[in-house]
Amino acid sequence: MNNSKLLSTHQFDANKLVAEHPPVITDRNKFVVFKLGLSKHHAESPSIGYSRWGQVDLPKYVNKTDIELIYQNEYFSYPSSTADCIEWHLNFAHEDVFGFYGGSLFAQDEMQVAEHPVLGCLREALLDLEIDRTTVQNGQATPILVTGVERRCKVATDRDAAAGRPYGLYGSEFQRASEEVVRGATTVLEPPTKSNIIAMESPPPDFGLYTREQIKFILASAITGFSAAVNLSRGVKKDVQVSIHTGYWGCGAYGGNRELMPLLQVIAAYCADVDILHFHTGGDSGGYVAALQTLEEIMPEWEEISLDLLINSILSMRYDWGVSDGN
Repeated sequence: MNNSKLLSTHQFDANKLVAEHPPVITDRNKFVVFKLGLSKHHAESPSIGYSRWGQVDLPKYVNKTDIELIYQNEYFSYPSSTADCIEWHLNFAHEDVFGFYGGSLFAQDEMQVAEHPVLGCLREALLDLEIDRTTVQNGQATPILVTGVERRCKVATDRDAAAGRPYGLYGSEFQRASEEVVRGATTVLEPPTKSNIIAMESPPPDFGLYTREQIKFILASAITGFSAAVNLSRGVKKDVQVSIHTGYWGCGAYGGNRELMPLLQVIAAYCADVDILHFHTGGDSGGYVAALQTLEEIMPEWEEISLDLLINSILSMRYDWGVSDGN
């Protein structure tokens, strides 16, 4: 299935973005990372693609494909694409894409922008040029895909008391750290690598049990974003493999259910004809493992099943919302 609906597309020059739309940083530690990442910036292949996609219609039926599911007990490491396999990484976005990159927040969205600092420049260009930057519009998912953006640095967020980060640097710990600790945790990548990004927002925080409408929106959002990645990738090379890296999307600040969200993303990957789905657990594999076990119970192997019946099975499990982690 691929009924992707392209809403708009733009091309940017990375070198012009840095020169004409510099990032706006209000946090001292974020300034350290961006200064290191953009030092001596010059992209040899500066073309960055920006596209926005309309929500697809949910399929009536779904079946297990021969997708390769890969579990990784770590955060994103951003492997480069090859001639035979194009790599994509989720951005756990807000409705207003990359909207908080310059402040003190340091959850998945802000970490990704900090390591790909030209995304901050892209955000400023979108504002200056009045280009639509919303990942949800009128209750419909409108994921944004960015191609060919350089990852110019990496920030160590693990716990390392000897390096001055006994509690790591994720979330609110980032703003508590000294500039010296943040500088020591930041490694400039020479040469930089290139990443492709899928920015999409999960449902806003709620409480109680998940509703049918919420589950359908999560599926529609993921299928739309994944299908757009497949569409763009196979537009470059028809038989290329499409590899998507994701994790506990919507399970941090939004308090999403850590079993349900992986479960729905795997189903979305089946629907979108993704070849490889990497699930990064960041050291907490419990929800993902449980999701795969549940999938075995409710989705027959190699048999087509009604998506409505599948949703009914999921609703019968009475998944409830979690609590925000404050980041």
